[in-house]
Amino acid sequence: MLFSSLIFLFAFLPAVLFLYFVVFRKRKARNILLLLASLFFYAWGEPKFVFVMVLSIFVNYGLGLLVHRANGVKKKERAVIVLTVILNLSLLVYCKYLDFAIININFLLGTDIALRNVVLPIGISFFTFQAMSYVFDVHRGKGKVQKNPLNVALYISFFPQLIAGPIVRYETIAEQIDDRKESMMLFSEGTKRFIIGLAKKVLLANSLALVADKAFDMPEYSGLSSGFALLGAITYTLQIYYDFSGYSDMAIGLGKMFGFQFLENFNYPYVSNSISEFWRRWHISLSTWFRDYVYFPLGGSRVSSKGRLVFNLFVVWTLTGIWHGASWNFVLWGLLYFAFITFEKLTGIPNRFKNKGAKAAYRIFTLVIVVFGWILFRAVGMDGVTGYFESLFHLNGNALCDSQTLLYLRENIFILVMAVIFAFPIAPKIRSQLDRALVSHKRLVGIDVMYYIVLILLFLVCVSYLVKGSYNPFIYFNF
Repeated sequence: MLFSSLIFLFAFLPAVLFLYFVVFRKRKARNILLLLASLFFYAWGEPKFVFVMVLSIFVNYGLGLLVHRANGVKKKERAVIVLTVILNLSLLVYCKYLDFAIININFLLGTDIALRNVVLPIGISFFTFQAMSYVFDVHRGKGKVQKNPLNVALYISFFPQLIAGPIVRYETIAEQIDDRKESMMLFSEGTKRFIIGLAKKVLLANSLALVADKAFDMPEYSGLSSGFALLGAITYTLQIYYDFSGYSDMAIGLGKMFGFQFLENFNYPYVSNSISEFWRRWHISLSTWFRDYVYFPLGGSRVSSKGRLVFNLFVVWTLTGIWHGASWNFVLWGLLYFAFITFEKLTGIPNRFKNKGAKAAYRIFTLVIVVFGWILFRAVGMDGVTGYFESLFHLNGNALCDSQTLLYLRENIFILVMAVIFAFPIAPKIRSQLDRALVSHKRLVGIDVMYYIVLILLFLVCVSYLVKGSYNPFIYFNF
């Protein structure tokens, strides 16, 4: 079930909200309702995958009890943590990476091992990392152990962030499971945030996808003009941002409706001054997960040698690439960021720049690298990556520009301009300026009324698009 679907907006969500706020009043009953609703939400597409998630829940519930009981006994604690990693990653590797491993073994050794064709459970990377976070945070004393398995199940399966994040750390909501405060103000904030996310997805991401998919889904990239390859790369760069940040906005908004406060997952990443800053702004929940559970335990940047620092970064960014998918595209995508972040850490660039021109140039360079990275991310297979870059740089005898490029550019120029504008923190700055300039309370109320009217109109436009059937699955459902 998609957030951007009519069945969710006009059946599932209203029903859950009605039961939550009108029928059930006690915390335990509300938590059970949310758990059952979450399991139903996940089972909507493929019911059998629920059993995979339930298995993960109960395994990690037991591991949480074990690590709690081993408190103070380092050998036992270490053994439980190792077991947590092995069991969780074994499930993830089997479901997501087994066929990839077989393909590479067959290629290297000349064997003919049959593929298992394992169907990937939706969102398995997200709920596996959340499950591990529960055990890790209990071990670190960042959250209390849950004696009630239903609370662990709610934390891992809560439907707003279940399928495509953000990856909610247990320490973030450990206290909120039993002690959260619902309010009209929080519900209002959540509704506004949800509508903004829905508009990002339906109005921007889906429209941009029409151009990006036309470019990247061509059977032969040799027939792609350089201009259309560039247009495809730019539209995909914007599409993946609005698709994923839109989902995160909706997830955060839904959490607020039920009294949960999730951390932000995006902070205008395309305004970054460096590659390192980009990853402090993009998919924040994933980058902080790897930072706190992998990078810091390895020693982080507080190590005795540069070689060790490079090794730590290599491990983190290789794992980041692999986490995204079973393909060499994703491995190289991770290694691309490893190379540039290592360069920045070892040289101090761009922080060493004093000249504004140099800083501006590096900012442009950062954005170019990010766009190139998304080509690695989106093209199909390594042959596809090579072919796309050849077309982009006019290396295979293709046209520089063609009528198709001009047609798609002309038809989508408004969406492109809006997408570029809203990728920068312009709207918050305008609101901040208005709040400071309009001293009169009535004027402020007027601005608020106009804001709500705009949100209502956005919602109605989104619904009209959905009625016509113009939506597609979220990109990060694949992970």
